[in-house]
Amino acid sequence: MKKILVALTILIAAGCGGHQKGVGNEVPFAGRVYLDDITQLTTEGDNGEAYFSWDGSQLIYQSNRKGYACDKVWTMKIDGTAKRRVSPDHGAHTCSFFFPGDDRIVFASTSHLSGDCPPKPDLSGKGYVWPLYPYDIFTARADGSDLIRITDNPKYDAEPVVSSDGRRIVFGSQREGDFDIYIMNADGSDVQRLTDRVGYDGGPWFSPDGTKIVWRAWYPETEEEKALWRDCMEHDYIVSVPLDLYVMDADGSHKRRLTKNGATNWAPSWHPDGRRIIFSSNMDDWHEELKQFGHNFELYLIGIDGTGLTRLTFNDVFDSFPMFSPDGKKVVFASNRNPKKPRATDIFIADWVEGGREER
Repeated sequence: MKKILVALTILIAAGCGGHQKGVGNEVPFAGRVYLDDITQLTTEGDNGEAYFSWDGSQLIYQSNRKGYACDKVWTMKIDGTAKRRVSPDHGAHTCSFFFPGDDRIVFASTSHLSGDCPPKPDLSGKGYVWPLYPYDIFTARADGSDLIRITDNPKYDAEPVVSSDGRRIVFGSQREGDFDIYIMNADGSDVQRLTDRVGYDGGPWFSPDGTKIVWRAWYPETEEEKALWRDCMEHDYIVSVPLDLYVMDADGSHKRRLTKNGATNWAPSWHPDGRRIIFSSNMDDWHEELKQFGHNFELYLIGIDGTGLTRLTFNDVFDSFPMFSPDGKKVVFASNRNPKKPRATDIFIADWVEGGREER
């Protein structure tokens, strides 16, 4: 999923352990710095969706490094060392996450199907689209051994995130003809649907205490939009649409909308305090002459009541997939800010400056 918005809106080999300090440091025009000591952790291939282990010492991410034709799942230490592939070497893999205790991982994969990578569907004439591959969700030990398939669905199952008690997994799925949020036990049992409104519901993420879920959504309103969405679901793809952030209780109740700006707001996750959400958006890249939002995605913070919107990054390229470390001291994110790789995504980590710091 890492390239969905990069490509939808237009997206030095270093070996294990390579990283660069100070790449893409902020030049804030707002006068405040929220991310300090930004460090690039990957330099090879195209990379995305890097998420912290529960002890904050490791990252799990997806990458086509080492020349793979589709993404595999890798882990590394937060200083960029000890990169290791932990998914099978065949199939496409995405959306990986650690279980509490960091001894097991979960990710989506097509490794149960034949072929090195899933075949790309013929979607010519539809513009750039994100194909919905028939991923299922797997768990494994942190080293990739003891692989267990926990969903069995001919359609898309992916985007798994584990609750802080390790008992539940929330995920996105196309299993009932629409694209919705589901929750299940960690072994794949007791699957329950949490959203049922026609349209796109994706990218769910548990709050730190496991009582709430944030996600992104778009619901077609006009007949033209509804016809487009029916075609998307029939032919297994998603087009670029505006997205807003929503929060609900973990049982699917008390749904409420956080953003309403016409932009693409996505990739939400939580601050460890459980009261704020970090996400990516192109809300500040409005082109009046074209009457549309542009391609520049930045990182933002917002309260779960929709107040306190704060822009965190200030540059002219893609920044997304942010996550706070469990102690709230660091932020990891994916970005195209390395000028040596302008059309490729890399993983960056930064120190979090609470409240921001006046730029001298």
